[in-house]
Amino acid sequence: MNKVVKIALWVVFGLFMVALFGFVTMYLWNWLMPKIFGLPSLTLIETFGLLLLAKILFGFGGKGGGGSQHKWQWKNRMFNKLENMSPEDRERFKSRMKEKWCRWDEKSSPEKSDTSNG
Repeated sequence: MNKVVKIALWVVFGLFMVALFGFVTMYLWNWLMPKIFGLPSLTLIETFGLLLLAKILFGFGGKGGGGSQHKWQWKNRMFNKLENMSPEDRERFKSRMKEKWCRWDEKSSPEKSDTSNG
């Protein structure tokens, strides 16, 4: 198959997918929004405008790779930071984190509860 034909097929496929996405969005909007919120129905051009506005305001997920990649980068930075701390600094950091984020543990432990029978 010729390279120009392949590119043309991909362009046609891309336009078809954009049109399909627009039609599905328009159908769902016109089916739900007027009945639920009393909003007006949209034409296909208005739907594409709404999708473009949503893209401008919210984007479509950033740089790619999803949030899991960012999560692992954060964890790796934290592990490296903890590795470079002295043992005393590491324990002080852990105790501060525990004080800040694990307060529920003190309230729910049976040893520190005032309602124990005994």
